[in-house]
Amino acid sequence: MSATSLPAHRISVEDYTAGIPAGDRTLLARAITLVESTNPEHRRLAQSVLQQLLPLTGNAVRLGITGVPGVGKSTTIDQLGMNLVADGKLVAVLAIDPTSKRTGGSILGDKTRMSALAQEQNAFIRPSPSSGTLGGVTKKTRETMALVEAAGFDVVIVETVGVGQSEVAVADMVDFFLVLLLSGAGDDLQGIKKGIIELADMIAINKADGDNIKRAESAAAEYRGALQIFTPHGATWFPPVVTVSGRDNRGLQDLWTKIVEHREKMTATGEFQARRQLQAVSWMRDMLEDRMMAALKANPQVAVELAGIETAVSNGTLLPTLAVDRIMGLMGL
Repeated sequence: MSATSLPAHRISVEDYTAGIPAGDRTLLARAITLVESTNPEHRRLAQSVLQQLLPLTGNAVRLGITGVPGVGKSTTIDQLGMNLVADGKLVAVLAIDPTSKRTGGSILGDKTRMSALAQEQNAFIRPSPSSGTLGGVTKKTRETMALVEAAGFDVVIVETVGVGQSEVAVADMVDFFLVLLLSGAGDDLQGIKKGIIELADMIAINKADGDNIKRAESAAAEYRGALQIFTPHGATWFPPVVTVSGRDNRGLQDLWTKIVEHREKMTATGEFQARRQLQAVSWMRDMLEDRMMAALKANPQVAVELAGIETAVSNGTLLPTLAVDRIMGLMGL
């Protein structure tokens, strides 16, 4: 019986670590399933696989793309991905979907939203439920990114849902963070109010096509002026503002050229490596917090007392800080 015919948790570490770098997409998908599992046994197997594959990670361009629903993220990623594939690159798309409260799975069905790229043999699309939490984004996406890098993908695109704090998490795990915006949306500075612009390495005004080209160029000029009030990420790079059309494949080559330019400049100054090192430590700290919370919830004494402590805090009869002290005491800390 071949390894790919077995359930994900029955496949050996050796089969995973041999098959994934060799381009076995089935084993890659199974390994990502392990990463996304909440089963402790599956998680231990996933960690063993990741540790073995670690030397093969870190070589891809990590690109985060965000924007509000309707901005055209999927269309833009679909076309950008096809352009990159045409240039001989292997492209992986990790699309963070909002989680269905009923099924716990992804809602948006990204493979249907990126129809051209989904049919391309040199591309890999993986919709991943966010689990409704920032931690869900952080824990799963970083590990999935490592797996697709070990599989040899040259570009890893992480698409966020465009709402909440997932943008902050994604910006902290990629090399380049692209914010897609629209012109004529009633407020051309809507992104600045949300603080997302401060995270951007580049802003792209999308749907700059047809009668909307002039409006898009006007919005781009407005953003260029507004960006002057922000402190740049560093002396090496100031976020450019471009106009693009994912639908018409307009401006996407210039967009990619700027992403490559950013990597070259950041690498030359050492900022690229420093950013990657900080991301690795941040990943460790996030995972530590996750494991600590899991250990807390699994503690039998805490399990008995926690509901009552939470009720006391909710009723205003117990100070939250004292509640934390009590819980830590139950854990012997």
